[in-house]
Amino acid sequence: MTALLEVENLRVAYGKIEAVKGISFTVEAGRIVTLIGTNGAGKTTTLRTLSGLLKPLAGTVRFDGRPLSGVPAHKIVALGLAHSPEGRHIFPRLTIAENLQLGAFLRKDGPAIDRDIQHVYELFPILGERAKQASGTLSGGEQQMLAMGRALMSRPKLLMLDEPSMGLSPIMMQKIMDTIAELKAAGTTILLVEQNAQAALSLADHGHVMETGRIVLSGTGADLLHDESVRKAYLGED
Repeated sequence: MTALLEVENLRVAYGKIEAVKGISFTVEAGRIVTLIGTNGAGKTTTLRTLSGLLKPLAGTVRFDGRPLSGVPAHKIVALGLAHSPEGRHIFPRLTIAENLQLGAFLRKDGPAIDRDIQHVYELFPILGERAKQASGTLSGGEQQMLAMGRALMSRPKLLMLDEPSMGLSPIMMQKIMDTIAELKAAGTTILLVEQNAQAALSLADHGHVMETGRIVLSGTGADLLHDESVRKAYLGED
């Protein structure tokens, strides 16, 4: 398999506080890789750095063979790396359709954009039914669907999802996880940050456990799901 994303010795700090302390991992094309860990482990900081929102202290990031050092966030999106952020960050006063159109702001292929919007509506029928509704009136789960759909509108080679199940009901969380599996089956490469370790590892081809800015354990999703230390720390088992 081809390594679509290569992260080597990445270090990131907020002022004097180092949040990511020299992590290395790869994401191969067509795979789901997950980062799990408690709050403050450095997962969100990692994604924000990969998408160009934060500048690293040190380390290298290569995407599709190209170094990303110094590349601004909008150009990283243009290269094919999309980020659905923690907290969703939709535009609440804009309609669902307008939010999706903004996800394609770098594209010029109007008819294909329209087809991709219809594809998002096929993935998430409730969005199609409410296309003209202001996004701020949606439920948390519907807003998560919209955030994912908006990220997909850039036609990413790699989709980064940050805590897609946060605050959702069990039924809505399962819908989101089913959609992630559907996207993978269609060939989308995914880097998933998720506090629900059971759900994340069940989907992932490969996983990394982060603690206080470091990767402390790596393995296949299945191996980590059955690892005794992971089960005790993240799955609530004694």
